[in-house]
Amino acid sequence: MPMMRFIDSLPANAMNTTTTASVTAPPPAPTTYLSVLTWLFTLFNSVRVLAYLPTLWAIVASGDSSQHSLLTWITWIGANATMAAWLYEHNGRHLNRAIAVNLCNTVMCLTISALIVAYRA
Repeated sequence: MPMMRFIDSLPANAMNTTTTASVTAPPPAPTTYLSVLTWLFTLFNSVRVLAYLPTLWAIVASGDSSQHSLLTWITWIGANATMAAWLYEHNGRHLNRAIAVNLCNTVMCLTISALIVAYRA
């Protein structure tokens, strides 16, 4: 009950003044900046898809996957897949470049993980 008395004794607008001040939106980013950032994200993450190929070739060429951590690759599968799902949900359940790139990274990590398991069997 003491808490209720404290709240009842506050002026009517006392609780509103603190909450409205902290709900300000950040200023909008410049359109050119966002466009460049989007293309750089797409470029570097697309290159990352290609960067998995040397690992695939190394495992196949050596016939040995013991130097690769399956736990690490499974973690990257989870990170890429959940990022794709998170982006999909926050994009109104519509696909975009960022989601497609994360899905491609997921597939590449799955491929390497499967290769690691196959060479350990």
